[in-house]
Amino acid sequence: MQVYEAPLRDMRFVHEELHADDGFGGIAALEEFTPDLVSAVLEEAAKVCRDVLLPLNRVGDEVGCVLENGVVRTPPGFIEAYRQFTEGGWASLAEPVEWGGQGLPESVAKLVEEMICATNVAFSLCPGLTHGGAKAMVTYATDELKQAYLPKMISGEWAGTMCLTEAHCGTDLGMLRSKAVPQGDGSFKISGSKIFITFGEHDMTPNIIHLVLARLPDAPEGVKGISLFLVPKLLPDAAGNPGPSNGVHCRALEHKMGIHGSPTCQLEFDESVGWLVGEANRGLEAMFAMMNTERVSVGMQGLGVGEAAYQSAVWYAKDRIQGRALSGAQQPAKAADPIIVHPDVRRMLMTMRAYNEGCRALAAWVARALDAEHHATEAEVKQRAGDFVALMTPVVKALFTDLGHETAQLAMQVYGGHGYIRESGVEQFARDARIAMIYEGTNGVQALDLVGRKLPAHNGRSLRSLFHPVAAFIEENGGEGPLQPMVQGLEKAFGALQLATATVAERGLKDPEEAGAASTDYLRLMGLVAMGYCFAKAARISVAQLAAGSEEASFYDAKLKTARFFFDRVLPQATACFLAIKAGKASMMALEEAQF
Repeated sequence: MQVYEAPLRDMRFVHEELHADDGFGGIAALEEFTPDLVSAVLEEAAKVCRDVLLPLNRVGDEVGCVLENGVVRTPPGFIEAYRQFTEGGWASLAEPVEWGGQGLPESVAKLVEEMICATNVAFSLCPGLTHGGAKAMVTYATDELKQAYLPKMISGEWAGTMCLTEAHCGTDLGMLRSKAVPQGDGSFKISGSKIFITFGEHDMTPNIIHLVLARLPDAPEGVKGISLFLVPKLLPDAAGNPGPSNGVHCRALEHKMGIHGSPTCQLEFDESVGWLVGEANRGLEAMFAMMNTERVSVGMQGLGVGEAAYQSAVWYAKDRIQGRALSGAQQPAKAADPIIVHPDVRRMLMTMRAYNEGCRALAAWVARALDAEHHATEAEVKQRAGDFVALMTPVVKALFTDLGHETAQLAMQVYGGHGYIRESGVEQFARDARIAMIYEGTNGVQALDLVGRKLPAHNGRSLRSLFHPVAAFIEENGGEGPLQPMVQGLEKAFGALQLATATVAERGLKDPEEAGAASTDYLRLMGLVAMGYCFAKAARISVAQLAAGSEEASFYDAKLKTARFFFDRVLPQATACFLAIKAGKASMMALEEAQF
């Protein structure tokens, strides 16, 4: 059974309490978004997600999308749900006010995004991609293009996509073949084929705005010869309404493992009219404004699905009776005890809970940095925030999706045999979560980005944005008291991260394959330390609240117990990551190709 209630109390905790001392708050431009206002937004979002999106999650999975005469039909109920979603203003939540958005902080929008992904991750991809496209346009498009397209995209009236991948090239975009021929009037004719285009064709909006990577006739080879173009499905008429077809055709839909409610399209551009976004031959720069936004959002997909899987598993563990507790019958009046009494079931539930709470806490920290990067007036704060966002983006994308998939697998295990059949609904979580580890750059690519680009950038300056607050916390809280075991655990893991950083940097300079061999373990290690820091802070707050006799003692007590589980059972993974990094590439690269 798919069960979900938004974890509003924990969301308020990470938004209002946990990161108050991170140096990213007190932004004048965001003062109007008070805790009461934020709480009201979150509560209303929770209702929409629970009442409108969640009931369609199974429908979207079981019915899927259909291609009929070049038109994609979305699952029953999706069109009406999208209408309610946009009319409620949820598509424009964090968009710029000057283009019709509501201008809410990213720290609020990401919490809403988690709810949307938890209740219907397939549906979430349509407004999510449109948001990413609008982000790229705000930064790089001409005023003329912004005026013509941004208001409708931001309101959700028109949807957006990004068209990168071609059949012969995915990560290696330098190989793409799509062409853009200038027409002499400022427009271009775009020709080529793209695959894996999420919501590339659908019936939820009257027009779709594609952001397409293509090459100009005189473009240099490789990634330095890629430009970005805006290509509408239908050309707007003089009044700005959708007009004639623009030669964009959906040739096929992919048959996928999961997210069936989201159409994944093969698109053909047949001399479609487009306009340049940003500078010629610098399309990747503009596209990455969209992709970096999407990578954080994909991380939220992992968290959202993980939270829904956890809640469904808790419901089942309390309801399903099977066997007796090892310590003796807990409910002797029944034929058996609920399976939540069993230690191994508790292990799975606590692991899921710790993963979700840790990811939510870290996401809130990154989102606050996003707000500071965009709105802070102090140069030092903006730089530190930008460094932190750059450093943590690959961690959020890869770690959250790894853990989200693991959580979905654990939920199936809690259900036992019932988890493996479709009727339970939890196997959908495992299938839906799996793609997030692949798209927007596979998690292996995220790890390479972290060690190959983010660590050496600005002579390692970005590392300070994480290392300095962790080191300061350890120094300030290393004395006696209930926090001591957790602080010691954090100190040990942080030490492993520091040593691993030096190892990767030293070996990588001599042999790039050494850095590549260490990259995935290094990303996991950094993510665990960042989550451990968040849990240690949460534990400190909880201890203080309990000592003060808080009226919400149950919440803080549960938070403290979850933190202890994280330090006892999850953070020790850091040692294994460090040992794997220290082992180097030798055994990994030893086999000759023919021996595989």
